[in-house]
Amino acid sequence: MTTYKQSGVNIDAGDRCSALAYDAAKKTFVGRKNMFGKPVKLDGGFSGALDFGNFYLVQNSDGVGSKIAVAQALGKFNTLGYDLLAMVADDAVCLGAETISITNTIDTEKVSVKVIKPLMEGLKRACLEQKVVIAGGEIGEMPDLVKGTIWNADAVGIVEKKKLITGRDVRPGDKIISLCSPGFRANGFSLVRHILKNKLGEGWERKPYSVSKTWGEIILMPSLIYSAALLELLGRYGQKSICTIKALAHVTGGGIPGNIVRILGHFGADLDELWPPDESMLKLQEYGKVKDEEAYRVWNMGTGMIMISNEFSKIAAIMKKHHIQAKIIGTVSKKPGVRLRSQGYFSKGKVLEFK
Repeated sequence: MTTYKQSGVNIDAGDRCSALAYDAAKKTFVGRKNMFGKPVKLDGGFSGALDFGNFYLVQNSDGVGSKIAVAQALGKFNTLGYDLLAMVADDAVCLGAETISITNTIDTEKVSVKVIKPLMEGLKRACLEQKVVIAGGEIGEMPDLVKGTIWNADAVGIVEKKKLITGRDVRPGDKIISLCSPGFRANGFSLVRHILKNKLGEGWERKPYSVSKTWGEIILMPSLIYSAALLELLGRYGQKSICTIKALAHVTGGGIPGNIVRILGHFGADLDELWPPDESMLKLQEYGKVKDEEAYRVWNMGTGMIMISNEFSKIAAIMKKHHIQAKIIGTVSKKPGVRLRSQGYFSKGKVLEFK
C-alpha cells in the first residue's frame, strides 16, 4: 500500500508545523493592539483578517506545489494560473471575502521566456475572469537552490464585517453541500507523480491515459475557481447576500476530513452522498494500492469546496449558472469526528471514520 509519506510528504508533520507557524503569528497580534489594522483571531481559518473599520482586510498565501513539475515535463504552462488563483481566492472566499488583488513569486532554476510567458498569460486570464488584479510580483533566478520552478501567490481581499463567515452559527442538522471538483486541483501531486513513475516509468506524463489524452494532460486539468460564483451568493463588497452560508471549507491539503473539521466547531459530520472521485483518482488508487482512508486525506476525491447551508435550491441555481455542480452530501452531527461513506476504489460503500 502506497502512502503520501512514502512519496516524501508527511501530513502529520505538516499539520504540526502549520500549528507552530500560526502560534508564532498570533504572538505578533499584540503589536497592533488598539491600532488601525488590528488582527482578528481565526483559529482554523483559511485566511487571516485585519480590522479596517468598516471592513476586514483578508490575506493568505499558497502555491501550485509540485503540479508544476508535470507542466515542466510536458512543456505546457498555460493552465497553472488557474490553479494558483484558485488556491488563494478560494481560501479567501471561505471568510466571505472578495479577492481584490494578488501578487506572485516565481523562484526558478533558470529564467526562461518560454516558461514565464505562458504562466503569466494563464494567470492573467484567470484573474480577468474572477475580477482580480495582479498588483505585483517577483522573479528570482536561483540555480544553486531551486530545481525547476516554484510558483506562489499572496492574495488580498475585503469583506464587510457583517458578512464575515465564522461558522459560529453551525448547528447539528444543518445541510452540508459539496461543489464538485473534476480533477486534482493543486494538492497531492507528490503522491500522484510517485505512483505514476513507479507504474509507468520515466516519461509517464506522455503515456496514454485514454485514446485521446495522455496522463500528463489529465493531471494538468486546471482547477475550477469557485470564488466568483460564491460571491454572487454572498455578495461582493457593497452588495447584498442572496442566501445564508454558515461556513465554507476549501478542500486542499488534508482532503475532505482534514478541511471540514475546521468549520465544524465541536460538532461532527456524516457524509453519506459524496461525489464519485474522478476516474483518474480511482485508477491511481488501483496502481498504487492507495487505501481509501489515505486517498481521502490526500486528494479532494471529487469535492473542491464544502459549504454548510440550509438554502440548497438558491445555491444550486447560482452554481449551475457558473457551470459548477452542487449537491447535498450530508449533515452536521452532534457526534464529533467525520464519518464518510467512501466512493473510493477499495472500500466503496464502507463508512470511514476520521477523528
